[in-house]
Amino acid sequence: MDNETIAFDAMANAYAPYSRFRVGAVITGPDGRPFAGCNVENASYPAGLCAERAALAAGIAAGCRTFRELVIATEAEVATPPCGMCRQALGEFGHELHITSVTTGGQRVTWRLSELLPMPFTPASLEHV
Repeated sequence: MDNETIAFDAMANAYAPYSRFRVGAVITGPDGRPFAGCNVENASYPAGLCAERAALAAGIAAGCRTFRELVIATEAEVATPPCGMCRQALGEFGHELHITSVTTGGQRVTWRLSELLPMPFTPASLEHV
């Protein structure tokens, strides 16, 4: 199964009763293993989880610490990049990550994380001078 299909399957399982904006994501480790996630909303809005971070967490739980590609699937008319919080979380594990966003309508856009987050806050930012 290809990563886009995995992302759309994850999107179908999203729990988004408040925004009705279902998102699925799949991130691949260096060996190509896919890790899927979907958005999970909560009545206490800050307690929700984006699909991108859910996929990232699945990869981390499986032992991956570097990733090569992220595919995001939505029902939006326009391909949607990750939110700022997800960009920051992804940046911890590789600033050159390839990100592709696809829609049910067939639109597709690809970026590098470094384009979407040009000046990340990194572990080096925590070093004392």
